[in-house]
Amino acid sequence: MIAVFAILIFVLYLTFFFPMEPKTKPTEEKSPKYKAQMKKLWQIAQTSMKERKPFRAEKALLTILKFDEKNAAAYNRLGILYAKSQKYDEAVECFEIAQSLDNNPASIHNVGLIYLETGAYEKAAMAFNQAIELEGDVPTRYIALAKAEEKLGNTKKAINALESAYELDPKVTTLRQILAIYEAAGDTEAATATAARVEAQIIRDNKAKQRRHQAKKVTKANRNNLKPVKTVKKKPISAPKIIKPHAGRKRI
Repeated sequence: MIAVFAILIFVLYLTFFFPMEPKTKPTEEKSPKYKAQMKKLWQIAQTSMKERKPFRAEKALLTILKFDEKNAAAYNRLGILYAKSQKYDEAVECFEIAQSLDNNPASIHNVGLIYLETGAYEKAAMAFNQAIELEGDVPTRYIALAKAEEKLGNTKKAINALESAYELDPKVTTLRQILAIYEAAGDTEAATATAARVEAQIIRDNKAKQRRHQAKKVTKANRNNLKPVKTVKKKPISAPKIIKPHAGRKRI
């Protein structure tokens, strides 16, 4: 009985005196000097990655994370850097940390790409599906998923993923990937139908290209016609010179 009474008192204490939500620490405003240093480090990291200087880029990104350990963008960049250097374990770790900090579909997609590269096709397919759930309007997500499903032998799922990518962005390359899967599976009928789709898409693309080219020509012609006419500046009429009489000459 005493134990029940003690529990009841504890519950009442939690209800009325213990805060319902944990107090969040107010975010400290960063100084201008700190912001400038971080901006400089980001510039170094980006420039170094473009110039293929991985060690310099890694050092800059690790320095950023030293001062800001919850910087998801820095973890993402570091993961990309490790992936390019084929340090796949480190890359996956960075992408997973980035995902935990910010549930970004790009981080999940990057993890899937590492799994795809290392042959973990089931994990890759899971990652791509998760990324698609968060952001389902990016064709590259479906194309990557199709590669994983094809490696797993799931022909139908691979084709469905490619068809989804084609609906978002109708490209000949996507249709050719579908065609290759049908040909590998020995489905002659589907391969023939897909080959016809490829030809039709090429014709549409060529027509669209011609229209764009014609539109550019018309726009250029219109710009030339709308050029302002150069006005010739007239020289100001100068006042007639007044000839002063010679000092030693007398007027008649």
